Amino acid sequence: MAKVNYQKQLDQIIEKLEKEEDKPVLLLHACCAPCSSYVLEYLHNYFKILLFYYNPNINPEAEYQRRVEEIRRFVKEAGYEEEICFLEGAYDPERFFAMARGMEELPERGLRCHACYKLRMEEAAREAVRHHADYFATTLSISPHKNAQWINEIGEELAGRYGVSHLPSDFKKRSGYLRSIELSKEYGLYRQDYCGCIYSKKAADRLRSS
Repeated sequence: MAKVNYQKQLDQIIEKLEKEEDKPVLLLHACCAPCSSYVLEYLHNYFKILLFYYNPNINPEAEYQRRVEEIRRFVKEAGYEEEICFLEGAYDPERFFAMARGMEELPERGLRCHACYKLRMEEAAREAVRHHADYFATTLSISPHKNAQWINEIGEELAGRYGVSHLPSDFKKRSGYLRSIELSKEYGLYRQDYCGCIYSKKAADRLRSS
């Protein structure tokens, strides 16, 4: 099977949008401030963005609060406050633990992570429908540690189920990930050293101690 170029798909959509008079509405799931930084810089010219922070996987709660406060700060300091609507989903870690049951010992980047992508993206699709958005997407694909193919396949499946278009992405392309590092330095953003869940934290701790 040929590898799909999701950036090229996004380019084609944006090319069409540039000819339109009005910007479509994009419900963008945000995983953290550093990952959102480049994606917002890139997409705000083409979409009216509803930035949706929904991450019940993050543990402990103090870490969750730190990350949500950091993304709020970035939106304000980067000057997006007037044009981007920030939405915070419910912090319900028990929902994540229920999803992960039976997969606790699986390695990072495996099926537990796939299920976590889907958990968060499905909530984003529901929120997109609720707000009558034209598209939904996630910032997750900017990370070199995240599987862009899985993310886009999940997005297309959810688009069919919820009746809202999924915006294809591989935001790490065209130096997107490197730009997110530059923006993180520029705004002094907190860059966490683990994905967010208790299992990824244990994996990161083991790596540091080895």
